[in-house]
Amino acid sequence: MHVSPLLSTVWKRMGPACRATGLAVALLGAAGPSAAQGHSGSALPANQQAPARYWVSLADKAGAHFSPKHYFSPAAQARRVRQHLPAFDATDLPVRSDYVAAIAARVDTITLVSRWFNAVACRATPAQAAALRALPGVAQVEAWPQRTAEAAAHQATKPVRYEPASAPKPISANDYLLARRQTAYLDGAALRAAGLAGQGMRIAVFDVGFRGLPEHPAFRELVAGRRIVATHDFLRNRDDVFIGGSHGTEVMGCLAGRLPGGPGGTSGPALGLAPDAEYLLARTEQLHRERYAEEEAWLAAVEWADRLGADIINSSLAYTEQRYFPEQMDGHRSLIARAANLAARKGVLVVSAAGNDGDDDWVRIGTPADADSALAIGGLDPETGLHVAFSSYGPTADRRPKPNLVAFGIVLTTTPGGGYERLEGTSFASPLVAGFAACLWQQHRELTAMQVFRGLEKSAELYPYFDYAHGYGRPRFAHFALSVPAVAAGPTFDFVPHDSLIAVVIRPEAALRPAETLPLMADQSEPALPAALPAPEAKSPADNVPHVGREQPVGPSPAPLPEPSYPAYLYWNLADRRGVLRRYETRAVTQRLVVQVPRRFLGGGNVLRIYFKGYTATFSE
Repeated sequence: MHVSPLLSTVWKRMGPACRATGLAVALLGAAGPSAAQGHSGSALPANQQAPARYWVSLADKAGAHFSPKHYFSPAAQARRVRQHLPAFDATDLPVRSDYVAAIAARVDTITLVSRWFNAVACRATPAQAAALRALPGVAQVEAWPQRTAEAAAHQATKPVRYEPASAPKPISANDYLLARRQTAYLDGAALRAAGLAGQGMRIAVFDVGFRGLPEHPAFRELVAGRRIVATHDFLRNRDDVFIGGSHGTEVMGCLAGRLPGGPGGTSGPALGLAPDAEYLLARTEQLHRERYAEEEAWLAAVEWADRLGADIINSSLAYTEQRYFPEQMDGHRSLIARAANLAARKGVLVVSAAGNDGDDDWVRIGTPADADSALAIGGLDPETGLHVAFSSYGPTADRRPKPNLVAFGIVLTTTPGGGYERLEGTSFASPLVAGFAACLWQQHRELTAMQVFRGLEKSAELYPYFDYAHGYGRPRFAHFALSVPAVAAGPTFDFVPHDSLIAVVIRPEAALRPAETLPLMADQSEPALPAALPAPEAKSPADNVPHVGREQPVGPSPAPLPEPSYPAYLYWNLADRRGVLRRYETRAVTQRLVVQVPRRFLGGGNVLRIYFKGYTATFSE
């Protein structure tokens, strides 16, 4: 009997978090000491201490002049009209210039002015921060929390601009098969048949950099069609995002990249589901280190994306132990979780990678995936169709269900130098789902962002079953119809009560394994496999930078894989009366008697829920 790999860690995760909470990191609530104040016994007077970061909340926006038609792009205005939102609200009004000028005159540097939060981020000494508190219009001055850990080396790396390589890495038969699977598993063939490829949708991608993207043949159509609408580096305050890290290039491959085509320069099959969408590319993440400035950059980017009319934001970034304790992943502690929730109120669907900490001490999802209105995406193993070990688990610290959906966490995607490589990480599951969402929203443009969010959950393969590894499962195209109730599958199992236990028995008609037959016609959108390409040249120095979020190359391709034919898995969980899961498990069904649960586990309002072959049922005492 097969047991999902999630079971080895499920017990230790279900208990409450028990780390000490000596560092408060609420960015808009009580904050811990600044870096300048964090050295106990410092003999330096306050006016000689080094500048630290502060968050200055302002009291009002009285007298602010604002024209939404001049501030918002036509795409942003149209998005609000479609979703029956007001042309603007108070959070869109500009921060008062006199308040900003007064702060600028008294601090070293202003690093961010946020309309949404009516706040200013700055670098100041403790003495300067104290002076800010006395200014008219200043409601609160808070120190950013002290750093406790660096993600990597402190030294900055000189940005390396991509130089085209003459010989990209060969693409194996297995690579082509994986590329086919990663979109086919999300109903790629059905979406193509319906003419859905993200046309008319605008997707913002926040990442560490997009090195090599403009020259990569996978994005030839994207660049030629001028569908990269805008770019901005929010760390260096310039528009060039095509230097530095390549993680964004890898993520974009799972949205808009294409495999090599046939003769004449024709494009090959898509690696993602939204190759025809428009894109906004934002650099918000810095290589080598984790800094709170990146959350400022994320907030600046989300305000920018809203202004330019983004329908969807893909954020393949997860901030965890470098800044927070697990018990603080509650969806409202971090600045970017709050910003993600506010973006949803403005009609933007935020899709966020759950994180890659499932097999380490952190275990749970990071932020902004912990935000209530962010669609958190976990990873699946393409070989089993089950949770892949590195993918972070839910729930949130306040026990809300996460992740929401899943897709493949091992993919074939684009790399600098015109190459393609197998990579692993929930960073790639997230854009696969973001592209799927773009296609469905393209077909149902009248829906609001939260209707799409809930519709994606309800369309998922396992819904209404849920667990902290698989969420509601993979979203399905055929099930996405909010106005038409889904037709429930007939019963596939029965609960059989005994004196001391509840048995789950598969019905005979659901226990059959039909013989596999070849289809009448194969998917003709997939080209024949090309001949092997020349060996790759040496990589540039920037290629040695560790991938953001622990994404890593998978290594040599394994033995050839057949088309996926996963066994019929049975999923079960045990939840308390609040819906918090106490236990859950996935099993490959090899006999009709699958699960036996002691009846004592069903006391106190606990509910047993089972999913098998499209049918879900519950049992309670």
